[in-house]
Amino acid sequence: MSDAFDYFRAYAVRALCRARSMPRGKMKHLQLVAGRIYNLLKKEAAFGPNTQHLEDFRAAQKLERSLDRKPDDGSIAQIHLALGSKQSTGREAR
Repeated sequence: MSDAFDYFRAYAVRALCRARSMPRGKMKHLQLVAGRIYNLLKKEAAFGPNTQHLEDFRAAQKLERSLDRKPDDGSIAQIHLALGSKQSTGREAR
């Protein structure tokens, strides 16, 4: 197992626990999305070393940081666009 797997697992657990403590709403949904991204990256890292997941990791961290401060609709829309473009590139999650 690589260190990346352990790091992504820790980030996923932290993000999902944080989401469980949040009230229902858009912010909770976005926190769950960040947790799911970390889980997918964890599974990807388990198969072998891969540097392609760093962009996805940075996007998930950016999403979490935006949840910490008071969000404005523009920044959340930009994050949704960034995450949506990652899904449309044709990379399959394992």
